[in-house]
Amino acid sequence: MLGRFLEISLHTPAIQASLEFYESLGFVQASVSETWPYPYAVVTDGRLFIGLHGGFIRSPALTFVLPRLARSIEPLRAAGVSFAQERLGNDVFNQVAFDDPSGLCIHLIEARTFSPPDSAHITTSACGYFTEFGIPVRDTAAARAFWEPLGFVAMEEESVPFPRTPVTSDLLNLGLYRTRALRQPVLSFEDPDMRERLSRLRERGFALSDEMPDSLDDTTNAILEAPEGTRLLLMQSEI
Repeated sequence: MLGRFLEISLHTPAIQASLEFYESLGFVQASVSETWPYPYAVVTDGRLFIGLHGGFIRSPALTFVLPRLARSIEPLRAAGVSFAQERLGNDVFNQVAFDDPSGLCIHLIEARTFSPPDSAHITTSACGYFTEFGIPVRDTAAARAFWEPLGFVAMEEESVPFPRTPVTSDLLNLGLYRTRALRQPVLSFEDPDMRERLSRLRERGFALSDEMPDSLDDTTNAILEAPEGTRLLLMQSEI
């Protein structure tokens, strides 16, 4: 019902600083169109696509491409979705937006705004393997009831390393994080040798914090914050 996942869209006041940050971690730029009337860039590690928006947008937002948008959103209306933003017409770039129960923005647009780079130029980033977009929730049942009709599949809640419910789809996995330690969504990465990755990041001058669930050992897990405020959760995996 949402179309094809495009990017995690971020309001980025200083795009050059954010670009340098992500590129220093191994992300590469994609070729963007001139759709937006403000500076815009996209970086990727091959799995995760991050849209850096120089103009004001609700942030973060999950952006999907839904062709023939004006007609294609009718099933969402019929399902009771209330759109917080609608821009539809023959002479505009069609887009709509609505919120999940946590207040996260879901943004639907009618066409792509960038072209993915050649996969031969992409390597695993210094952060490890991108696993999911983590959403802090208070009511997991309400979040499951929201995402499942939209084409996502919710698994059973896991208790280790903290209470989280994986919610999967073909191009984007979500994690419903039931913890008070995280106050905003995070980009979650995992690696079986995260301790070594964290050591290399510190050696390169990256500032890492332990503002994460207490169950995560700060010698093998950390938070890395991007210039625009996005938080990257770097976690030790078992395999």
